[in-house]
Amino acid sequence: MGKLVRDKIPQIIQADGKSPIIRTLSDEDYLKELDKKLNEEVAEYQSDKSIEEMADVREVLYAICEARGHSLEELEQVRKEKSDKRGAFKERIYWEGNR
Repeated sequence: MGKLVRDKIPQIIQADGKSPIIRTLSDEDYLKELDKKLNEEVAEYQSDKSIEEMADVREVLYAICEARGHSLEELEQVRKEKSDKRGAFKERIYWEGNR
C-alpha cells in the first residue's frame, strides 16, 4: 500500500491522531516512485481536468527534474529553446500525416 507522499503528509496524519509508518527512500527508489507518482497524477488530471491536478503534475515534474540533477532554471531554458526552435502548442496544429 505504500506510496510516495508530499513532505507534510506525515504531520497531517499525526494531527489526525494516527501514527504513520514512514521511511526515506534511496535515490534509486525515489526516482522509481516519482515515475509512479507522475503516472498517478497525470491519470488524476485526465479524469478531473482541474487546476489542482495540473499543479500536482507540475510539482512531480519539478521533483523529477531536481532528483535527476537538473535545476528548474535549466528545465525552463531547455523548454524555451525547444519552443523557439520547434514551436509550442498554442496554434492547435493537428498533423494528420503526409501525402
